[in-house]
Amino acid sequence: MERPFHLAWFVSRGYGPKAWRYEWGGDQSRWMMPDLFVDLAVAMERAGFDYVMMEDSSNVPYTHKGTHDDYLKYAMATPKLDPAVLVPYMAMATKRIGLVTTMSTTEYPPFLLARLVNTLDHVTEGRVGWNMVTGSNDGGAQNYGLDRQFEHDERYDRADEFVEIVTRLWESWAPDAVVMDRDAPLFADGSKVQALHYKGRYHQVRGPLSAPRSPQVRPVLCQAGGSPRGRQFAARWSDTIITSAKDVASMRATRDRIRADAVAMGRDPDGIKVLFLVDPLVDHSLEAAEHRRRILEADVALHVDQHLASASRLSGIDFSQFPIDEPLPRLTSNGHQSVVDRFVGLTPRQVAGRAELGIRFTGTVDQVAGMMEEAMREAGGDGFLIVHADFTRRYIAEICDGLVPELQRRGLTRRRYEHATFRDNLLAF
Repeated sequence: MERPFHLAWFVSRGYGPKAWRYEWGGDQSRWMMPDLFVDLAVAMERAGFDYVMMEDSSNVPYTHKGTHDDYLKYAMATPKLDPAVLVPYMAMATKRIGLVTTMSTTEYPPFLLARLVNTLDHVTEGRVGWNMVTGSNDGGAQNYGLDRQFEHDERYDRADEFVEIVTRLWESWAPDAVVMDRDAPLFADGSKVQALHYKGRYHQVRGPLSAPRSPQVRPVLCQAGGSPRGRQFAARWSDTIITSAKDVASMRATRDRIRADAVAMGRDPDGIKVLFLVDPLVDHSLEAAEHRRRILEADVALHVDQHLASASRLSGIDFSQFPIDEPLPRLTSNGHQSVVDRFVGLTPRQVAGRAELGIRFTGTVDQVAGMMEEAMREAGGDGFLIVHADFTRRYIAEICDGLVPELQRRGLTRRRYEHATFRDNLLAF
């Protein structure tokens, strides 16, 4: 490798219970406390990860079978607490790791989101990011006074306007606006703080932001849209894109397409770091690792309804309406279109088997490190995003204290942070 690749961690299913049905899950009566996530951040920083991204949604889903019962039965995408609350806890225990929280452009007013993220960037001294989502579930929209979600492409039209407002608010105080001259007295120069007076199709905001520029000014922007319109939005705004590929062979094509999208938007493609979802499982021998993988796969087969409920939520399609072992018809959805595309030609039972994210690498530390090295050579960069929905402290240690040291020994990932802010570390290579 000519340069290291990046590592991050995707907390799928957000700030909720983890591994509550499995051994090594810990005291699940305290799932709502920040302890597990603080431990994750500390371990990741020790291993030189760029960031942790915390997924979120704000409704109790009911897509599968038209009821929320399966979601509550399995703690599938619910319950969830607000992940923004985790950021100060994780920041207090660390010094360099980036902390990315998910916030929806459908559910937040632009000023409120700009203010919250600016505040988090101040209190973390420049280590936060925003995962820009548009919302996809009608239940979430109904919790915020709408009858249903906006149509797919219109959600991104609204989001473009939203992010333009937010970034302009972050920049509404000039770099030298704060004077703090006690003798004058002059705290801030009013001529260097500008209102926006923004009036768009969807939003209007007077501005300026009610606080000075934060350390990063524009915190790191993260996005995961895979549809043509989502890709256009990501190419315009994102600093890092999280994406999935069905196999190693398709990783390069995905990255090349994203980089071409960036060029079409007039951006330097090296300014967008593309991280691929990967689900590594390591143990002391290949046989032990494969045994653990088979246990997980057997659980999917045993609890098909759980994983179909997950796919139903993400896609907006109730898969319980189709015969379990017959190929699905052509599907259309106002939900995550890239998710729906993955299920073309499959049976619902097969959909359940693919509901979890990430390419699965299984073996010893040495074997999985080799697989990641080969995959990254094939893709051309930029890195991996670890995803393991039911992670435990044991799994965290296996990755951060087992797998990553081998990646470091091979010169594949960073050993130390060179910069103070999240953005500078992300763009360092």
